[in-house]
Amino acid sequence: MAVRNRNFFLVPYVLWILLFVAAPIALTLYKSFFDVDGAFTLDNYVRFFTPVYLKMTLSSFWYAFLITLFSLLIAYPAAWLLTRTKHKQLWLLLIILPTWINLLLKVYAFLGIFGTYGAVNRSLEWLGIGAQQILFTDFSFVFVSVYIFIPFMILPIFNSLEELNPSLVFAARDLGASPWTTFRRVVFPLTLDGVKAGCQAVFIPALSLFMITRLVAGNRVITLGTAIEQHFLVTQDWGMGSTIAVFLIIVMVLIMFAAGKREVRR
Repeated sequence: MAVRNRNFFLVPYVLWILLFVAAPIALTLYKSFFDVDGAFTLDNYVRFFTPVYLKMTLSSFWYAFLITLFSLLIAYPAAWLLTRTKHKQLWLLLIILPTWINLLLKVYAFLGIFGTYGAVNRSLEWLGIGAQQILFTDFSFVFVSVYIFIPFMILPIFNSLEELNPSLVFAARDLGASPWTTFRRVVFPLTLDGVKAGCQAVFIPALSLFMITRLVAGNRVITLGTAIEQHFLVTQDWGMGSTIAVFLIIVMVLIMFAAGKREVRR
């Protein structure tokens, strides 16, 4: 009876996976084998390995790496400080709170902040530096992306630090280890699972960014996400757009599989 009840409650979950995960992926894979005229072709996959799309691929990986790196450099100290504050749950809530706001609203807010007459340029003028072109640059794209993704990096690292046994840190310090050695040899290795989870949560969606590249970077930053948007909404070449999407899905699955395999080995 218990097994039957459990299987019954699995039905909504299985239906959700089939309708909103498996079916869209299957449809995307199916559409990737057709050209603009609806004829079956393999040219989409051949075109993907041309210099134009390979350059977009390298650009996507490079910016995703930068976003993940800067998010990690900011998130790890922030998570460490959170574990040592008095009202840690309140501070954690304040960090999570921006994720409840619509992404488009946050991006438009930065258009005003980084604009010619925005708060940043007014501050630079007050300091005597003068107004600078901040919008439509690589800096603005990476900065806004890091701001959006950083809560997803902080959360798993915070949980790993919270689960860390303090006695291990005290033992390392009692044995003469310096703070840096303690962090490098004890704290960081024991929180590596949280770091990997945070990096996956940031790197994978950062590969397919398109709205931020258009609004904040002014299409100066061209990624695979931008190419997918262009093919679906502008050129109407759904086959090529689906081909790029298939490649991104494969990459995401490989990243998750590789990270999970290393965790099992440990």
